[in-house]
Amino acid sequence: MRQIAIYGKGGIGKSTTTQNTVAGLASIGKKVMIVGCDPKADSTRLILHAKAQNTVMDLVRELGTVEDLELEEVMKVGYGDVKCVESGGPEPGVGCAGRGVITAINFLEENGAYTPDLDFVFYDVLGDVVCGGFAMPIREGKAEEIYIVCSGEMMAMYAANNIAKGILKYASSGKVRLGGLICNSRNTDREDELIEALAARLGTQMIHFVPRDNQVQRAELRRMTVIEYSPDHKQANEYRTLAQKIADNKMLVVPTPLEMEELEDLLMEFGIMEVDDEENVGKVEGAA
Repeated sequence: MRQIAIYGKGGIGKSTTTQNTVAGLASIGKKVMIVGCDPKADSTRLILHAKAQNTVMDLVRELGTVEDLELEEVMKVGYGDVKCVESGGPEPGVGCAGRGVITAINFLEENGAYTPDLDFVFYDVLGDVVCGGFAMPIREGKAEEIYIVCSGEMMAMYAANNIAKGILKYASSGKVRLGGLICNSRNTDREDELIEALAARLGTQMIHFVPRDNQVQRAELRRMTVIEYSPDHKQANEYRTLAQKIADNKMLVVPTPLEMEELEDLLMEFGIMEVDDEENVGKVEGAA
C-alpha cells in the first residue's frame, strides 16, 4: 500500500486534482482510499456525488468522544469503490484544525481502515505545511510519497518551495520523499517550461502538466469527476495519464529547496517577476 499526500497552495486545485487522479486509478483497477485533511470537507464530494459527508470531528463533537465512533459512520464508498473519509475540523474560529487530521488518522489506524487490499491511500491536505497538524501525514510517517500541485503563478511556486522545505525537514528522520510536481495549469506564459525548471532545481520532476479545461468545472457542477462525467473527453485522458504516471513512478527524492534569491532569479528568468518588482519581494515572502 502506497500512502500519498497531495500538498499545494490554497486554491490551487488540490482536491479536484486528487479526486480526478483517484478516479483514474480506480478506472485501471486500483483500490484506493481518500482521507480528506481539510476542515472544508470537500476532498471526497466528486467521488461521493455529495455536498459533504459526515466528518470524524463532526461526529466526535456530537458523540462527545472518539471511543463511541464507528468506522462505518465516517467511511463511505463512492465511484470506483473508492473509500472516503473526511477529518473535518473545529467550529470556525475555535481550536486547531490540524488536530482534526491527527484525530482522524489515529482513529482510522485503530479501527482497521487500512485494509491489506488497498493499493493507495491519498491524503488531501490543506494549504502549506506550516502547521504541525497538517504536516502530520509527513511527520508521523504516514505518507511516504508527496506530490505538490502548483502552477506558473508566483505564489504557487513560493508555496511549492516551502512545502519542499517541509519534506526536507522530515526526510532525514523518516522515509518521506517527493514524487514530483503536478502542474495544474492557469494558462500563464511559458508555464510548462517554468515548472519543468523549478522541478529540476528541486531535484524532482514535473510528473504531469494538466491543461486547463472547462470540462472540469462542468463535471464539478454535477459533483462528478471528469472521468465519470465524460469518460471519452480529452481531459479525462489527462487524468488517466497522470494516474498511470503516479502508479508507475519510481523517482522519489529528497528535495533541494531553493533559497529565496534563487527562486526570484528563476521567476525573473521566465519573466514572471520583473526586476523592478524586487523591492516588493519581502512583502511576497512574508505572505507566502
